[in-house]
Amino acid sequence: MKIIVLGSGVIGTTSAYFLARAGHEVTVVERQSGAGMETSFANAGEISPGMAAPWAAPGIPLRALKWLAMRDGPLVVRARFDPTMWRWMRQMLANCNVARYEVNKARMVRLAEYSRDCLVQLRADTGIAYDERSRGTLQVFRDQRQVDEAAHDVAVLERYGVPYALLDPAACEQVEPALARVRGRIVGGLRLPGDETGDCFKFTQALAAMAQQEGVQFRQGVDIRGLQAAGGAITGVMTSEGEMTADAYVMAMGSYSPLLLKPLGVQIPVFPVKGYSITMPIKDAGGAPESTVMDETFKVGITRLGERIRVGGTAELAGYDLRLRQERRAPLVRAVTDLFPHGGDLAQASFWCGLRPMTPDGTPVIGATPYRNLYLNTGHGTLGWTMSCGSARVLADLVSGKQPDISLDGLTLARYA
Repeated sequence: MKIIVLGSGVIGTTSAYFLARAGHEVTVVERQSGAGMETSFANAGEISPGMAAPWAAPGIPLRALKWLAMRDGPLVVRARFDPTMWRWMRQMLANCNVARYEVNKARMVRLAEYSRDCLVQLRADTGIAYDERSRGTLQVFRDQRQVDEAAHDVAVLERYGVPYALLDPAACEQVEPALARVRGRIVGGLRLPGDETGDCFKFTQALAAMAQQEGVQFRQGVDIRGLQAAGGAITGVMTSEGEMTADAYVMAMGSYSPLLLKPLGVQIPVFPVKGYSITMPIKDAGGAPESTVMDETFKVGITRLGERIRVGGTAELAGYDLRLRQERRAPLVRAVTDLFPHGGDLAQASFWCGLRPMTPDGTPVIGATPYRNLYLNTGHGTLGWTMSCGSARVLADLVSGKQPDISLDGLTLARYA
């Protein structure tokens, strides 16, 4: 089957690779000059199935009000007349209860665990390298309330057999020795030994090269302007280089997916949530993290990527505004200097932002649409890197008429019906 994949971030590129491995003729259309140049470029670097959880959680509405009042808090909402944004926020608030949180987290963990297994197999099959480290994630808590609230996450982890350990401060220091230098700043942690880390951009670029060896054609520097439809099917993609046609089409354009789907009458509640990161060289290996440390207070991930430290986090609701606001650097600097003050060279840090395609319940949207030859693989939020291989494998199975290895319950567009 001839298939066009729209977008070559980590989701589009993995989709193209697995579709090609399933025997399809695949073309990827992308406006950038290469794969992984937008949201996949400098994300936090975490492959964290155990940390897969929706932002919509019990207690978030009250905490969000506190964050909004902070000068450099983890959340910023840019006031604007945007009915889509306010509708998305209402939907998210409707998911901020214990019952919805447990349902949504269970869906996310199911896909994320499967995706990690697919990545491990891909790495074994291909030898792909991307500054990967398999040393787990440590979520650190600064007060007892955070420790108590972790019980909701632990219940889901136990249900799905995800390895974990609740640690006291001394045990946290054994996992991340540099924390001994700032003793007294944390009261405990949740360790997820099955999690990994890696450079998403390096992975996406390397996999794109492997996909080309499988016959995938990448059409870079091509603007996608719309989809044509007739008779319940997509008939073509209108681009800056004319119309392109195929037997099937995969929407993997992240935050921009709903803009192309809306004229077709397909509504998906995916909204761009801007995240920021800084990346710096390590200057003191003994003072740097060994893997990923998630600071629960500041909602920031601090990850070791080879000889670099990547600090990623914060959330800014400002539509499709990609301005790099310097004031948003402060929460990232504060988190890394508080826990790893001597690890990285901040003077050489690069600053970046990207748009995360978020759904109000945290779960991506994968699979069929009302158009018989149009498929979705979008809405992964902060977990596109974590869920990429599993989402692509599920998609390739669906397009090929095969039964996926995991249940699709709650992962498709049907949940918004």
